[in-house]
Amino acid sequence: MKIRILGRDLEVSEIGFGCMGMSHAYGTVSTQKEAEELIEKAIDEGCTFFDTAEIYGTTEDPHHNEKLLGEVLRPYRNKIVLASKCGIRFDETATTVNKPLIPDGRPETIKASIEGSLMRLNTDHLDLYYIHRIDMTVPIEETAGAMKELMEQGKITHWGLSEASEEIIRRAHKVCPVTAIQNRYSMMYRDYEKLFPVLEELKIGFVAFSPLANGLLTAAYHSHGEFEKPGDYRSAMPQFTEEGLKENNEFMSWMKVIAEEKNVTPAQISLAWMLAKKPYIVPIPGTRKVNRLEENMESADIKLTQDEVKSIDEMLAHMPMSQVFGGSKIQKK
Repeated sequence: MKIRILGRDLEVSEIGFGCMGMSHAYGTVSTQKEAEELIEKAIDEGCTFFDTAEIYGTTEDPHHNEKLLGEVLRPYRNKIVLASKCGIRFDETATTVNKPLIPDGRPETIKASIEGSLMRLNTDHLDLYYIHRIDMTVPIEETAGAMKELMEQGKITHWGLSEASEEIIRRAHKVCPVTAIQNRYSMMYRDYEKLFPVLEELKIGFVAFSPLANGLLTAAYHSHGEFEKPGDYRSAMPQFTEEGLKENNEFMSWMKVIAEEKNVTPAQISLAWMLAKKPYIVPIPGTRKVNRLEENMESADIKLTQDEVKSIDEMLAHMPMSQVFGGSKIQKK
């Protein structure tokens, strides 16, 4: 797999691995053996970029994902780029399956969080550390200043922002150069394409989470009943309601036709389209299945021309489709 450059100098594989689903939001938690098989396959396929966060876990073990990766990635640590995130917590008083998020971008919170993440991940530094959501009660300059201190201390080598706007990106970048933003992006959620000009101006990378619209673009799901498991966020996502699935019938049929023309899968077309859009976009699809991970990683071998990308964009602009999950509610402190 080829590499891409995030920011000034962070080299990562064209496709990364979003590890959240092994611990959080999809109803089933991976065992260490299952995680080892996934990571081994990802490494074999040329993946060097692994993404987690301090809040990816379960009610019983809120930091499950970082702990799991700390064990499983230990043999590969010097060969990979490891990213994690800080700056939010769940509203544990909520009864919804996807509990609201409470941002906390205070410098003291960031400095405490990095210590916990480094311990759980069995490492002395992170290659990329994001503020997970923007805390509008704390000036982003203060958050950026804390990240700059962590860089000076060698605890992180690069930093980024998740779900950030142009204004926030510009203000943060003045204090400490931003390497990457990590925002939701897929064929069904293209809102952040408006950020491409500023990212190109400031030489900031775009790490795309939920690049397969939480799995819908795999074309593998056909009934809302498939998600009625405790802790499965898809049970509350609009694209997976029975109505949403019906609304997406034409879209998914079109995706299958496009994929068949290339002798690939809809998921692979989705990721190949994203890679062809901009050279600084790096999708981080997640999965708990080895065969699905292999399918995702092999998307890097599929090349779409700019004419093909333009044709797909035009179709997406006119294709009827459902709303897509836009993230958990942000709640004030």
